[in-house]
Amino acid sequence: MSAPSAAATAPTAPPTMRHRAALALLVSAQFVVMLDTSIVNVALPSIQADLALGATGLTWVVNAYVLAFGGLLLLAGRTADVLGRRRVFVAGAIAFTVGTLVAGTAAGPAALVVGRVVQGVGAAALSPAAMSLLLVTFPGAARARAMSMWGAASTAGGATGVVAGGLLAEHLGWSSVFFVTVPVTALAAVAAFRLLDPVPGRSGRRWDGLGAAAITGAVVALVHAALAVPQHGWRSPTVLVGMGAAGALLVAFVVIERRVRDPLVPLAVLRPRPVSTGAVLAVLGGAARASTFVLVALYLQQGLHLAPGAAGLAMLPTSLAGLAVSLSLLPRALRALGPERSLVTGLVVLAAGHLWLARTPTAALYAVDVLPGLLLVATGVALSFTPTTMVLAGGLPKEHAGLASGLSGAGTQVGAALGTATFTAVATAATFAADDAATPIGIDGFAAAFASAAGVALVTAAVGLSLLSRRSRASR
Repeated sequence: MSAPSAAATAPTAPPTMRHRAALALLVSAQFVVMLDTSIVNVALPSIQADLALGATGLTWVVNAYVLAFGGLLLLAGRTADVLGRRRVFVAGAIAFTVGTLVAGTAAGPAALVVGRVVQGVGAAALSPAAMSLLLVTFPGAARARAMSMWGAASTAGGATGVVAGGLLAEHLGWSSVFFVTVPVTALAAVAAFRLLDPVPGRSGRRWDGLGAAAITGAVVALVHAALAVPQHGWRSPTVLVGMGAAGALLVAFVVIERRVRDPLVPLAVLRPRPVSTGAVLAVLGGAARASTFVLVALYLQQGLHLAPGAAGLAMLPTSLAGLAVSLSLLPRALRALGPERSLVTGLVVLAAGHLWLARTPTAALYAVDVLPGLLLVATGVALSFTPTTMVLAGGLPKEHAGLASGLSGAGTQVGAALGTATFTAVATAATFAADDAATPIGIDGFAAAFASAAGVALVTAAVGLSLLSRRSRASR
């Protein structure tokens, strides 16, 4: 039995008021991180008009955050293990707050992009530190409940951002989409000293600078290449050079980690099957899950021709359903099925939601042709997101909790970028508009994209089943 499953049956003391407040603090930090990945998207037209941004500049408003966040997650997770998780959590909250203020007060494109980079750095520190603190603070049966709330915060943050971004930008201006998170992150930096235990880092560690530079560069190059696919195509020099650089830096990282005395990622920790398979599940699952919200947002606006505000409201049931499933159904599923079976079940439900949306009739009715698919997708995301992290974390000892959360987060971000790029490319190719990024995606394109996403979700479920099969054979 995997470590999380065993832990789920272990007795634990009743949670104190301080523990409840600490859990609220940790999940609120994750909510803000996921909120910021989506809340800016709906406000992009207002930002473009106000700052006179071209297409490239507008793209960097989004990509600057994604690159910094995805590229530094693994490094930040390991740093939390070495320097102390509460210390990195506080530093991340401060950096996120500063970046938000810079972005919200930006008078020009350069300041806005700088603010987004600083936000991404803060998010990269905040998210894995919060996850590792949650893993070590809530052992045993309490972990399933805590992880379900973490998953609820992640799902609700991403979906709420789509709704809130449009409403705030329309009524209060685009700066408000940044300022709305400042009270939460500022309070988190202060409250951490009272609510979070000062888990010490591992003293006497050397800093693996070359390894950190290599893996960060590899993730940044890979995500940058993936983000360039919809605009330039898979065979463009930008994409090919980025992929090549990512591969070369990854090889260099492995060589460095084998030779240094104190590696950033001890390669031995990747050998257990739950860890290596968990990393694959994070990448593939990230592709199937995160790309869903991008595809649905485009489908509602370009396929069904809804206004941005109406499209945001149309996705509100996704947020509510994901929150309900994460808080009520997921804890029961984790107790009854364990994390592996829960994530497989979730991925199958996610695939069913994609296939429902792939029907895309020309005269689609929201209540019949869209809403059931959105509810299935929300359920599938909620049931598969958190268990993936639990599978990966279950294969590592407690002192590597930060590394586990960093691996999971980095894998999810890379998968999200690759999935969004791939499915968008599939959609544009099926629309016969691969060479014209300005041409809206057609109904046939969305059908092909959703069907492809369903295929990836089912492949990911098969990977999860292979882990279950191996565990079953080992227990005989």
